[in-house]
Amino acid sequence: MAEIVNLNRFRKGKRREEAKERAAANRVLHGRTKAEREREAAERRRSADELSGKRLDPEPPGKPRP
Repeated sequence: MAEIVNLNRFRKGKRREEAKERAAANRVLHGRTKAEREREAAERRRSADELSGKRLDPEPPGKPRP
């Protein structure tokens, strides 16, 4: 005699497995390591600091231009 299987449970399980496989493939294609994320964040901070150092201070309000 055959084993009774709940088809909805079977379908959900199959969908979950497919989603896990798809997620694993996406992690390989689009994922970055922690070191890469930290290096990029440090580069953004360094770039922002460099840019803010080159920014001209605005004139105080009320001071006429010569």
